Amino acid sequence: MKVLRIGEKVARIPVIQGGMGVGVSRSNLAGAVAREGGIGIISTAQIGYDEEEFETDPVKANRKAIEKHLFLAKEKAAGGMVGVNIMVALRDYAEHVRAAVAAGADVIISGAGIPAKLPEYVKGSSTKIAPIISSAKAARVLLQRWEKKYQRTADFIVIEGPKAGGHLGFSREELKDIDGLDYDNRIREIIQVVQEFATHFHQKIPVIVAGGIFTAEDVKHAVDLGADGVQVASRFVVTKECDASQAYKEAYIRGTADEIEIIKSPVGMPGRALHNHFLEKVQKGRIPVKKCYGCMRKCNINEIPYCITDALTKAVRGDVENGLIFCGAEIGRIHCMTTVHDLMMELGKGFE
Repeated sequence: MKVLRIGEKVARIPVIQGGMGVGVSRSNLAGAVAREGGIGIISTAQIGYDEEEFETDPVKANRKAIEKHLFLAKEKAAGGMVGVNIMVALRDYAEHVRAAVAAGADVIISGAGIPAKLPEYVKGSSTKIAPIISSAKAARVLLQRWEKKYQRTADFIVIEGPKAGGHLGFSREELKDIDGLDYDNRIREIIQVVQEFATHFHQKIPVIVAGGIFTAEDVKHAVDLGADGVQVASRFVVTKECDASQAYKEAYIRGTADEIEIIKSPVGMPGRALHNHFLEKVQKGRIPVKKCYGCMRKCNINEIPYCITDALTKAVRGDVENGLIFCGAEIGRIHCMTTVHDLMMELGKGFE
Protein backbone atom coordinates (compact mmCIF):
# COMPACT_ATOMS: atom_id res chain seq x y z
CA MET A 1 0.00 0.00 0.00
CA LYS A 2 1.24 3.50 -0.83
CA VAL A 3 1.92 5.89 2.05
CA LEU A 4 1.34 9.63 2.34
CA ARG A 5 4.53 11.66 2.76
CA ILE A 6 4.23 15.31 3.77
CA GLY A 7 7.80 16.49 4.02
CA GLU A 8 9.47 14.33 6.66
CA LYS A 9 6.12 13.25 8.13
CA VAL A 10 4.55 9.98 6.98
CA ALA A 11 1.03 8.57 7.29
CA ARG A 12 0.89 4.82 6.75
CA ILE A 13 -2.57 5.03 5.15
CA PRO A 14 -3.21 8.11 2.93
CA VAL A 15 -6.56 8.92 4.57
CA ILE A 16 -7.18 12.21 6.35
CA GLN A 17 -10.22 12.34 8.59
CA GLY A 18 -11.96 15.62 7.86
CA GLY A 19 -12.31 18.22 10.59
CA MET A 20 -15.88 18.61 11.86
CA GLY A 21 -17.04 21.26 14.30
CA VAL A 22 -18.48 22.06 16.72
CA GLY A 23 -17.13 19.16 18.79
CA VAL A 24 -17.74 16.35 16.27
CA SER A 25 -14.05 15.66 15.65
CA ARG A 26 -11.95 16.19 18.74
CA SER A 27 -9.30 14.09 20.48
CA ASN A 28 -11.10 10.76 20.64
CA LEU A 29 -11.82 10.48 16.91
CA ALA A 30 -8.60 12.14 15.74
CA GLY A 31 -6.47 10.00 18.04
CA ALA A 32 -8.14 6.80 16.86
CA VAL A 33 -7.64 7.66 13.17
CA ALA A 34 -3.98 8.54 13.75
CA ARG A 35 -3.45 5.28 15.65
CA GLU A 36 -4.76 3.35 12.64
CA GLY A 37 -2.21 5.02 10.36
CA GLY A 38 -4.21 7.91 8.92
CA ILE A 39 -4.14 11.61 9.85
CA GLY A 40 -6.61 12.51 12.58
CA ILE A 41 -7.97 16.04 12.44
CA ILE A 42 -9.44 18.08 15.30
CA SER A 43 -11.73 20.97 14.42
CA THR A 44 -10.93 24.07 16.50
CA ALA A 45 -14.29 25.73 15.77
CA GLN A 46 -15.65 26.45 19.27
CA ILE A 47 -13.70 23.41 20.46
CA GLY A 48 -14.03 24.53 24.07
CA TYR A 49 -17.84 24.57 24.08
CA ASP A 50 -17.96 22.27 27.10
CA GLU A 51 -15.18 23.93 29.10
CA GLU A 52 -16.32 25.67 32.29
CA GLU A 53 -15.05 29.08 31.08
CA PHE A 54 -16.86 28.96 27.74
CA GLU A 55 -19.90 31.04 28.68
CA THR A 56 -17.81 33.82 30.23
CA ASP A 57 -14.58 33.63 28.23
CA PRO A 58 -14.91 31.55 25.03
CA VAL A 59 -11.50 32.68 23.76
CA LYS A 60 -9.77 31.27 26.83
CA ALA A 61 -11.90 28.12 26.73
CA ASN A 62 -11.02 27.44 23.09
CA ARG A 63 -7.31 28.04 23.63
CA LYS A 64 -7.36 25.66 26.60
CA ALA A 65 -9.30 23.03 24.63
CA ILE A 66 -6.96 23.17 21.61
CA GLU A 67 -4.02 22.35 23.85
CA LYS A 68 -5.94 19.69 25.79
CA HIS A 69 -7.37 17.85 22.80
CA LEU A 70 -4.13 17.82 20.83
CA PHE A 71 -2.37 16.36 23.89
CA LEU A 72 -5.07 13.71 24.38
CA ALA A 73 -5.17 12.83 20.68
CA LYS A 74 -1.40 12.44 20.55
CA GLU A 75 -1.54 10.14 23.57
CA LYS A 76 -4.05 7.92 21.73
CA ALA A 77 -2.23 8.16 18.39
CA ALA A 78 0.77 6.01 19.36
CA GLY A 79 3.05 8.06 17.13
CA GLY A 80 0.48 8.68 14.39
CA MET A 81 -0.14 12.09 12.83
CA VAL A 82 -2.62 14.48 14.45
CA GLY A 83 -3.58 17.89 13.11
CA VAL A 84 -6.26 20.56 13.21
CA ASN A 85 -8.74 22.17 10.86
CA ILE A 86 -8.97 25.92 11.45
CA MET A 87 -11.52 28.07 9.64
CA VAL A 88 -10.18 31.34 8.25
CA ALA A 89 -13.56 32.89 9.06
CA LEU A 90 -12.91 32.57 12.80
CA ARG A 91 -12.36 35.85 14.62
CA ASP A 92 -9.48 34.29 16.57
CA TYR A 93 -7.99 32.50 13.58
CA ALA A 94 -4.39 33.56 14.20
CA GLU A 95 -4.59 32.66 17.87
CA HIS A 96 -5.99 29.22 17.06
CA VAL A 97 -3.15 28.58 14.62
CA ARG A 98 -0.48 29.67 17.10
CA ALA A 99 -2.07 27.61 19.89
CA ALA A 100 -2.13 24.52 17.65
CA VAL A 101 1.51 25.00 16.66
CA ALA A 102 2.53 25.43 20.29
CA ALA A 103 0.65 22.24 21.18
CA GLY A 104 2.53 20.26 18.53
CA ALA A 105 0.01 19.88 15.70
CA ASP A 106 1.56 17.87 12.86
CA VAL A 107 -0.58 19.58 10.23
CA ILE A 108 -2.99 22.49 9.88
CA ILE A 109 -5.70 22.42 7.22
CA SER A 110 -7.40 25.75 6.62
CA GLY A 111 -10.46 26.75 4.61
CA ALA A 112 -13.76 28.69 4.87
CA GLY A 113 -11.85 31.67 3.53
CA ILE A 114 -8.40 32.36 2.09
CA PRO A 115 -5.56 31.48 4.53
CA ALA A 116 -3.35 34.25 3.17
CA LYS A 117 -1.28 34.69 6.36
CA LEU A 118 -1.06 31.06 7.45
CA PRO A 119 2.69 30.72 6.65
CA GLU A 120 3.39 33.72 8.89
CA TYR A 121 1.65 32.13 11.87
CA VAL A 122 3.52 28.79 11.63
CA LYS A 123 6.97 30.22 10.84
CA GLY A 124 9.80 28.42 12.61
CA SER A 125 7.74 25.34 13.43
CA SER A 126 7.62 21.84 11.94
CA THR A 127 3.82 22.04 11.50
CA LYS A 128 2.81 21.37 7.89
CA ILE A 129 0.15 23.56 6.28
CA ALA A 130 -2.52 23.01 3.63
CA PRO A 131 -5.16 25.31 2.20
CA ILE A 132 -8.54 23.93 1.18
CA ILE A 133 -8.97 24.71 -2.52
CA SER A 134 -11.94 24.28 -4.87
CA SER A 135 -10.60 25.66 -8.17
CA ALA A 136 -7.37 26.00 -10.15
CA LYS A 137 -7.71 29.78 -10.09
CA ALA A 138 -7.94 29.85 -6.28
CA ALA A 139 -4.93 27.53 -6.03
CA ARG A 140 -2.81 29.70 -8.31
CA VAL A 141 -3.75 32.98 -6.61
CA LEU A 142 -3.03 31.69 -3.10
CA LEU A 143 0.21 29.88 -3.95
CA GLN A 144 1.49 32.92 -5.83
CA ARG A 145 0.73 35.06 -2.80
CA TRP A 146 2.59 32.69 -0.47
CA GLU A 147 5.54 32.56 -2.85
CA LYS A 148 5.76 36.34 -3.19
CA LYS A 149 5.29 37.23 0.48
CA TYR A 150 6.82 34.23 2.29
CA GLN A 151 9.06 32.58 -0.33
CA ARG A 152 7.46 29.24 0.40
CA THR A 153 4.61 27.06 -0.81
CA ALA A 154 2.02 24.68 0.63
CA ASP A 155 3.17 21.44 2.23
CA PHE A 156 0.09 19.74 0.78
CA ILE A 157 -3.24 20.75 -0.78
CA VAL A 158 -6.79 19.65 0.02
CA ILE A 159 -9.17 19.83 -2.96
CA GLU A 160 -12.69 19.92 -1.56
CA GLY A 161 -15.37 19.07 -4.08
CA PRO A 162 -19.06 20.02 -4.21
CA LYS A 163 -20.25 16.88 -2.39
CA ALA A 164 -18.51 17.79 0.87
CA GLY A 165 -20.31 18.54 4.10
CA GLY A 166 -20.42 21.76 6.08
CA HIS A 167 -19.31 25.01 4.46
CA LEU A 168 -18.79 24.83 0.71
CA GLY A 169 -16.66 26.86 -1.68
CA PHE A 170 -19.28 26.82 -4.43
CA SER A 171 -22.26 28.94 -5.40
CA ARG A 172 -25.83 27.70 -4.96
CA GLU A 173 -26.14 27.50 -8.74
CA GLU A 174 -23.10 25.23 -8.98
CA LEU A 175 -24.40 23.02 -6.19
CA LYS A 176 -27.72 22.58 -8.00
CA ASP A 177 -25.91 21.04 -10.97
CA ILE A 178 -22.95 19.14 -9.58
CA ASP A 179 -22.73 16.88 -12.63
CA GLY A 180 -22.47 19.95 -14.84
CA LEU A 181 -19.34 21.06 -12.98
CA ASP A 182 -17.31 18.15 -14.41
CA TYR A 183 -15.34 18.19 -11.18
CA ASP A 184 -13.02 15.39 -12.22
CA ASN A 185 -11.60 17.75 -14.83
CA ARG A 186 -11.33 20.53 -12.23
CA ILE A 187 -9.30 18.21 -10.02
CA ARG A 188 -6.91 17.52 -12.89
CA GLU A 189 -6.58 21.27 -13.52
CA ILE A 190 -5.80 21.97 -9.85
CA ILE A 191 -3.23 19.16 -9.75
CA GLN A 192 -1.54 20.67 -12.82
CA VAL A 193 -1.28 24.07 -11.10
CA VAL A 194 0.08 22.49 -7.92
CA GLN A 195 2.66 20.56 -9.93
CA GLU A 196 3.95 23.84 -11.37
CA PHE A 197 4.67 25.15 -7.87
CA ALA A 198 6.10 21.81 -6.74
CA THR A 199 8.56 21.91 -9.65
CA HIS A 200 9.47 25.52 -8.91
CA PHE A 201 10.16 24.79 -5.24
CA HIS A 202 11.82 21.40 -5.95
CA GLN A 203 9.54 19.59 -3.54
CA LYS A 204 6.63 17.20 -3.55
CA ILE A 205 3.25 18.81 -2.77
CA PRO A 206 0.79 15.98 -2.09
CA VAL A 207 -2.76 16.56 -3.28
CA ILE A 208 -5.68 15.30 -1.18
CA VAL A 209 -9.15 14.94 -2.69
CA ALA A 210 -12.20 15.46 -0.46
CA GLY A 211 -15.97 15.56 -0.86
CA GLY A 212 -18.16 12.53 -1.48
CA ILE A 213 -15.43 9.93 -0.82
CA PHE A 214 -17.40 6.97 0.51
CA THR A 215 -15.97 3.65 -0.68
CA ALA A 216 -12.61 2.13 -1.62
CA GLU A 217 -13.75 2.52 -5.24
CA ASP A 218 -14.13 6.27 -4.67
CA VAL A 219 -10.62 6.30 -3.20
CA LYS A 220 -9.24 4.47 -6.24
CA HIS A 221 -11.00 6.93 -8.55
CA ALA A 222 -9.36 9.87 -6.74
CA VAL A 223 -5.97 8.19 -7.04
CA ASP A 224 -6.55 7.58 -10.76
CA LEU A 225 -7.19 11.32 -11.15
CA GLY A 226 -3.76 11.98 -9.63
CA ALA A 227 -4.51 12.34 -5.92
CA ASP A 228 -1.96 11.29 -3.31
CA GLY A 229 -4.62 10.72 -0.67
CA VAL A 230 -8.22 11.39 0.31
CA GLN A 231 -10.06 13.24 3.05
CA VAL A 232 -13.21 11.64 4.48
CA ALA A 233 -15.52 13.18 7.06
CA SER A 234 -19.17 12.02 7.14
CA ARG A 235 -18.39 8.31 7.38
CA PHE A 236 -16.32 8.91 10.52
CA VAL A 237 -19.33 10.41 12.30
CA VAL A 238 -20.91 6.97 12.74
CA THR A 239 -17.82 5.39 14.28
CA LYS A 240 -17.80 4.31 17.90
CA GLU A 241 -14.90 6.69 18.52
CA CYS A 242 -16.49 9.87 17.13
CA ASP A 243 -16.78 12.63 19.74
CA ALA A 244 -20.42 13.52 18.89
CA SER A 245 -23.36 12.24 20.95
CA GLN A 246 -25.06 8.98 20.07
CA ALA A 247 -28.19 10.93 19.08
CA TYR A 248 -26.10 12.86 16.54
CA LYS A 249 -24.73 9.64 15.07
CA GLU A 250 -28.22 8.12 14.87
CA ALA A 251 -29.43 11.20 12.97
CA TYR A 252 -26.79 10.36 10.34
CA ILE A 253 -27.95 6.75 10.19
CA ARG A 254 -31.62 7.78 9.79
CA GLY A 255 -30.85 10.57 7.32
CA THR A 256 -31.79 10.08 3.67
CA ALA A 257 -30.55 11.75 0.50
CA ASP A 258 -33.80 13.68 0.00
CA GLU A 259 -33.45 15.24 3.48
CA ILE A 260 -30.24 17.07 2.58
CA GLU A 261 -30.51 20.84 2.20
CA ILE A 262 -28.20 23.55 0.94
CA ILE A 263 -28.48 26.30 3.55
CA LYS A 264 -27.24 29.84 4.05
CA SER A 265 -24.70 29.86 6.87
CA PRO A 266 -23.98 32.88 9.08
CA VAL A 267 -20.38 32.40 7.91
CA GLY A 268 -21.51 33.78 4.55
CA MET A 269 -21.08 30.56 2.59
CA PRO A 270 -23.51 27.86 1.45
CA GLY A 271 -23.57 24.78 3.63
CA ARG A 272 -24.91 21.24 3.34
CA ALA A 273 -27.03 20.08 6.26
CA LEU A 274 -29.67 17.55 7.27
CA HIS A 275 -33.30 18.69 7.35
CA ASN A 276 -34.86 18.97 10.80
CA HIS A 277 -37.12 21.18 12.94
CA PHE A 278 -34.35 23.77 13.29
CA LEU A 279 -34.09 24.33 9.53
CA GLU A 280 -37.86 24.57 9.29
CA LYS A 281 -37.74 27.41 11.84
CA VAL A 282 -34.96 29.14 9.91
CA GLN A 283 -37.02 28.98 6.72
CA LYS A 284 -39.85 30.87 8.47
CA GLY A 285 -37.56 33.73 9.49
CA ARG A 286 -34.39 34.59 11.39
CA ILE A 287 -33.91 33.26 14.90
CA PRO A 288 -32.92 36.18 17.17
CA VAL A 289 -29.47 35.84 18.73
CA LYS A 290 -29.64 36.07 22.52
CA LYS A 291 -25.90 35.90 23.11
CA CYS A 292 -22.87 36.42 20.88
CA TYR A 293 -19.88 34.11 21.39
CA GLY A 294 -17.64 36.16 19.09
CA CYS A 295 -16.75 33.22 16.87
CA MET A 296 -16.87 34.76 13.39
CA ARG A 297 -15.02 37.81 12.08
CA LYS A 298 -17.83 39.03 9.85
CA CYS A 299 -20.89 38.54 12.01
CA ASN A 300 -23.62 41.09 12.71
CA ILE A 301 -25.93 39.56 15.31
CA ASN A 302 -28.76 41.79 14.12
CA GLU A 303 -28.58 40.41 10.58
CA ILE A 304 -27.44 36.76 10.72
CA PRO A 305 -30.23 34.15 10.30
CA TYR A 306 -29.21 32.37 13.53
CA CYS A 307 -26.26 31.84 15.87
CA ILE A 308 -24.15 29.08 14.37
CA THR A 309 -22.39 28.36 17.68
CA ASP A 310 -25.70 27.79 19.45
CA ALA A 311 -27.05 25.68 16.58
CA LEU A 312 -24.02 23.42 16.22
CA THR A 313 -23.53 23.03 19.99
CA LYS A 314 -27.12 21.88 20.50
CA ALA A 315 -26.75 19.28 17.77
CA VAL A 316 -23.45 17.78 18.96
CA ARG A 317 -24.83 17.52 22.50
CA GLY A 318 -27.76 15.48 21.20
CA ASP A 319 -30.60 17.97 20.57
CA VAL A 320 -30.72 16.98 16.91
CA GLU A 321 -34.12 18.54 16.19
CA ASN A 322 -33.19 22.01 17.45
CA GLY A 323 -29.58 22.13 16.26
CA LEU A 324 -27.70 22.30 12.96
CA ILE A 325 -26.44 18.99 11.57
CA PHE A 326 -23.87 19.47 8.81
CA CYS A 327 -23.41 16.46 6.52
CA GLY A 328 -21.93 15.34 3.22
CA ALA A 329 -23.89 14.54 0.06
CA GLU A 330 -23.58 10.77 0.57
CA ILE A 331 -25.25 10.59 4.00
CA GLY A 332 -28.10 8.54 2.53
CA ARG A 333 -25.67 5.65 2.07
CA ILE A 334 -24.88 5.48 5.79
CA HIS A 335 -26.95 2.79 7.51
CA CYS A 336 -25.09 1.53 10.57
CA MET A 337 -22.40 2.17 13.16
CA THR A 338 -18.82 1.07 12.60
CA THR A 339 -15.38 1.53 14.13
CA VAL A 340 -12.42 3.63 13.03
CA HIS A 341 -10.37 0.46 12.53
CA ASP A 342 -12.90 -1.16 10.20
CA LEU A 343 -13.48 2.04 8.23
CA MET A 344 -9.75 2.67 7.78
CA MET A 345 -9.21 -0.89 6.60
CA GLU A 346 -12.06 -0.53 4.12
CA LEU A 347 -10.88 2.81 2.71
CA GLY A 348 -7.27 1.65 2.66
CA LYS A 349 -8.10 -1.01 0.07
CA GLY A 350 -8.45 1.78 -2.46
CA PHE A 351 -4.70 2.38 -2.26
CA GLU A 352 -3.61 -1.22 -2.72
